[in-house]
Amino acid sequence: MGRWPTGSRERLQRAAMTLFVERGYEKTSVADIAERAEVTERTFYRHFGDKREVLFDGEHTLENSIVHHLSEGPADVDPLDAIGEALHHAADEFFADRLPFSRTRQSVIDANPELQEREALKMVSLTEAMSKTLLHRGFDATTARLAAEMGVTVFKIAFTDWTAAENTDPLAELLRSSMTRLRTVAGAGRRPA
Repeated sequence: MGRWPTGSRERLQRAAMTLFVERGYEKTSVADIAERAEVTERTFYRHFGDKREVLFDGEHTLENSIVHHLSEGPADVDPLDAIGEALHHAADEFFADRLPFSRTRQSVIDANPELQEREALKMVSLTEAMSKTLLHRGFDATTARLAAEMGVTVFKIAFTDWTAAENTDPLAELLRSSMTRLRTVAGAGRRPA
């Protein structure tokens, strides 16, 4: 084995996900993951701080993508439309061809309270980042916060629907549908058709 085997990061992610499903997150150690990926523990720690990071590795990339698209959007768009567009761009960039991985990842998170807490913190961070971006775009603090909270709710609902075993719809379509339903519920105060 070479000093820095190529593809180590991806092999580590695949090995970790397989072991998390087979044994459970709690019963899988970093040593187990490294052994399954045929690398050393030292190699594991070059790529990830701990085994949680295998599951949350892309959180900053996703947040940065959403914030970038939100900050670059047209100035005359209302905050929810701006968030909707940013979420669609991020869905296309970040989640293209990742449904099987995302489904497995979500099943591991759903089975572990510690990971659910980490996922919730990720959503808090995303809400804060979007709210700050909307403030910089000139929206008042209350509008920015409300829009960011609603945008994250739309994202969470669409993502849950997308990772459901029976789903065949693309994430972008589910984001649009969730945003439409939010607007219907908020605007009319009645159930959408």
